[in-house]
Amino acid sequence: MPDHVETHFTASEAVRDIVIGMSDGLTVPFALAAGLAGAIDQSRIIVTAGLAEIAAGSIAMGLGGYLAAKSETEHYDSERKREEREIVEKTAAEEKEVADILETYGLTSDQSSLVVAALKQRPAAWIDFMMRFELGLEKPDPRRALASARNIALAYIAGGFIPLGPYLFQATASAAFKTSILVTAIALGLFGAIKGRFTGTSPSRSGFQTVLIGGLAAAAAYLLAKAIS
Repeated sequence: MPDHVETHFTASEAVRDIVIGMSDGLTVPFALAAGLAGAIDQSRIIVTAGLAEIAAGSIAMGLGGYLAAKSETEHYDSERKREEREIVEKTAAEEKEVADILETYGLTSDQSSLVVAALKQRPAAWIDFMMRFELGLEKPDPRRALASARNIALAYIAGGFIPLGPYLFQATASAAFKTSILVTAIALGLFGAIKGRFTGTSPSRSGFQTVLIGGLAAAAAYLLAKAIS
């Protein structure tokens, strides 16, 4: 009999970072360039503003990802220390919590008591059990914060250069704006479809939603700039 091999997707955190960075990187610089294109017709000015926004946005987004991951780690450590105290100070209550959790999975009272007795002999495993099944918390990777900041920032930069690219090669903003709409719409659609593939949603639906959101943001910025100018 051939070995059973499961192929679950395990890079969810990295994908989440890329989704956050890329979606904002495609949308925000696109909306900024579109808004400026509604007021001026010099691509050079739009490129300067766009590059400044990409730099500032990638740093801000990366820092946000770093702080979020650090907060997740700090929260996990705080909750683990609380569980360490409770299995010593409130042993009976913690035993009952374990039994209650196990019984929701169909174990009988006698079966649960055997597991509780085994966990009492292994305090670290007991704490791990409570962290996962009572609180729903997994131990964060200690390298997660820096990796998250890097992934988000790089994804933002990569996304930001797509809508800004046409302004680098076309002198007039009006011509570059039309090209930017096309390449950004294609990029948003492809990105949304890929995101849907990894997150388990319909690629076509995800692609359409991503294009719609990006288009609405850009249209709002463009019309506002037109109205002001």
